[in-house]
Amino acid sequence: MTKDIENTCKDFQKTVSLHLIRHRSILDVMTKYQDACSRVNRAIAKAVTSCGCLQIKAGKQPLPANVSLAEMSEYVKTHLEGHLCPNCAEVIEEELGKCMFFLAAICTLTGIDLYETIEKENDRIKTLGLYSLT
Repeated sequence: MTKDIENTCKDFQKTVSLHLIRHRSILDVMTKYQDACSRVNRAIAKAVTSCGCLQIKAGKQPLPANVSLAEMSEYVKTHLEGHLCPNCAEVIEEELGKCMFFLAAICTLTGIDLYETIEKENDRIKTLGLYSLT
């Protein structure tokens, strides 16, 4: 399974590299990556405000005084209610795909291997555990 994921990442990065014709400038890629990430946020907001398939119910996250860091996920909420409708899911997936395209482009232009970056971050999170996220 790991080899399949590695091959998929490497294949994706290679495909992105072959399609970086108009987007060869790192400045262009950086700004397009930022724009793509903003579009993900906008698509989620539209699922709430235009479609209504999602709702955001936010408030203070009350935590018991004696809760451990490991138990915190049992008390902290996502603030999301509902489920993405097929249309909103499709739009968000498309925007996430564009975001990943430009992330892979940044990796390609800087000589960084996307799979190795994911693997290193996964190892770091596993090693540090919950403390890596605080």
